Order: sequence, then structure tokens, then C-alpha cells
Amino acid sequence: MSLSLLRQQLPRRTLTTSARRLNGGSAGKGQAKPTYRHKFLKEPAEVAARAGVDLGPSALIKYGLLDQIKHLGWRATYDPAASFTSNNSYNPVPKDLAAEKGVSLKGGEKTLVREDPTSPADPDRTVGSQDEAAGAKVLEYVQRLPDPPIGNMKKPRLVSSVCEKLSEVVKGYAERGVMPVTLGGDHSLAMGTIAGSMAAYPEACVIWIDAHADINTPLTTDTGNLHGCPVSFLLGLEGTDVAPFNGWVKPCLKPERLVYIGLRDVDPAEKRILRENNIKCFTMHDVDKYGIGKVVQMALAHVNPRGERPVHLSFDVDATDPSVAASTGTPVRGGLTFREGHYICEAIAETGCLVALDIMEVNPTLGSENAVEQTVAVGCSLARAALGETLL
Repeated sequence: MSLSLLRQQLPRRTLTTSARRLNGGSAGKGQAKPTYRHKFLKEPAEVAARAGVDLGPSALIKYGLLDQIKHLGWRATYDPAASFTSNNSYNPVPKDLAAEKGVSLKGGEKTLVREDPTSPADPDRTVGSQDEAAGAKVLEYVQRLPDPPIGNMKKPRLVSSVCEKLSEVVKGYAERGVMPVTLGGDHSLAMGTIAGSMAAYPEACVIWIDAHADINTPLTTDTGNLHGCPVSFLLGLEGTDVAPFNGWVKPCLKPERLVYIGLRDVDPAEKRILRENNIKCFTMHDVDKYGIGKVVQMALAHVNPRGERPVHLSFDVDATDPSVAASTGTPVRGGLTFREGHYICEAIAETGCLVALDIMEVNPTLGSENAVEQTVAVGCSLARAALGETLL
């Protein structure tokens, strides 16, 4: 599959290597354990994987990610998505399931969605006879408590409550010297994961890999989608001191402790915010100009110049080109190649400073069957690379 015209075609030898890594690579063969020393984690190395919301985390686990991590020498535990959403009254559930459990629906909201592996569930779309004719299974979902917009923010209570619980879990694992690995799902979850890791490691820095800056505020977002806003809440920017988030999330990230790699689709308001806060960004222009090795070197020199700070790596798979990972919500052409994405993870792993990892925005409801399988496989291989898998 050729890449976008904005990026060079991958050399054949890289495609061969990529094919091996997509299928689990050399995990379990040869050198299993990372070849570097962990500076902040306890020994023996332990991973606590947890699912975000939606179907992406389940797909990664079904693809064998836990076993792949264990083959690298890590101990691994797993917290499924249900542990964060099952008792959340703002989380929509199938009407039939709610009835079986005797859940009161008084005051709830009803939404028709499609249960179709090739189509996203869109709560704003009307489901009609064309869906039935296409063979899609139509489910009626109910929301036990209403979650109307606050200002321009969509689903604020659901996002806030899930992220708050997630932050507590991440903090607990991090304080015990365990590596939290969060699988998503929506990148708004990083509001919770980073808040949790920063509570355990106040001097940590964040490396955000993404096509998008996700730094809109409730005042600047045009869509109201909170997956475009998590960084602004962590920085405590103007407009983020708003309920329900101000009940738990506090400014915990300093602009100089944040660096972006892979940006190429940034809103005008976000560009202004980045400039005003002097936040270091390496766009795809920089990757093309300097090469990914130099970009990662400069990024680490900015946020962790002496290699003494813990690192939280938050990786949105849409940072890669759609030819690499197409099954994601907001793909943008001209992204990182397979090897560029993996090099970032490998280089950060080699520092020994990684203490928390997010793999976000894997969405198996989007794209063809082949695109879904490839995207899920890429999500797994990125996680393995960050956890110490090497090519030799």
C-alpha cells in the first residue's frame, strides 16, 4: 500500500520488517527483556494495562497484546473498560440490557446507534430503514442520566467522571512503581492518565504524538468534542476552570514540560495558544526537514535535557499516515511512516525514563476489515516498541 503523496514510499526492507512486527514481531524470541535499566520503575518490571472506552481497547487485547507484553519480560495485569464505565450513569447502555438489570430510565435519553463493524456509532445520526436494509443490527441505547452540553462541551459529565476515575487508578499504579499502559479509545482519556501520572511524578514531562494538538479550550473549540481539549485542562488554560472538571482536575503540566511530535492539522485558535505559551512543537515539516532521529533527540533535549525526569508518552495512532493506521477517527494524510512511529517509541524506551504510556484512538468501527486489522496490529506493535521490543 503506497503512502500519501506528501510522504516518501517506504523502502522494501522496512515493509518486510514492518510485516513481522505487525504479527507480533520477535516477541518471545531471543532477547525478551528490555536492554536498558528502568530509572523510576520497580523491579521486576510490571505493566498495568487498562482499557479506555469504546471498542479499540478490546480489539487490542483480543489481538494478543497482553501476551506480547509478557513475552517482553513484563508482568502484566489488565483492567477492562467495564471497570470504569459499568456503574457510570452517564454512560449509554443497550435498552434491553438496562431492562434486564432493572435500571431505572426515568429522565434518561434515548439514542439509536448501529452495531456494525464497518460503521461508527453516531448518536447524532438518525437510523432509518436504509440501515435495516443494509443488514446492520440496530440497537436502542439509553442514557440513564441526561448529559446535556455545558457551554459548547459535549458529554462533559461522562468524560469528566471517566477521566477522574482513570486518574485515580493510574496514580495508584504509578505510585507503586508499576507502568500504567492505557488503551483507547478517545484521546480525552489523557486528561485522566496524565493527571494520574503527574500526581505520582510531579516532575514528569509529556511527549504527545499526534496529528492534532488537542489543546482547544471550552472557549475555543468549534465542535465541542472534548477529545480536542485535554491538554488545555492539564495546563490550566483560560476557560478550563469549569464544572464538572474543576472538581478534580488541577493544572499539573507546565508548558516547558510538554513537547509535540507529528502535528499537521492544528486549528487557528490552537496555533495561537501554542505560540502564546511557547510550547515546543515538531510538525511533520520538521520530521521531513531533520529526520525522525534528530526530531526525537531535540524533543528529549527540550523536556528532559539531563535524562532525570519521568516521561509520559501519549501516542495517538492518527499521528501515523492513514496508509499505516486508517481505522481512527480523524486521519490526516502526510503522517509518520510505520518506522518513524516506532522509532519514537524505541528511542523513548531506551532512555529508561518512561513511566506511563497511552495508545489512543484505535477505532475498529472505521474502515475495511483489512484496515481495522492493520490498525489494531500497529497499535500493538507501537506498545511493544515503547516497552522495549527491539529489531535484533
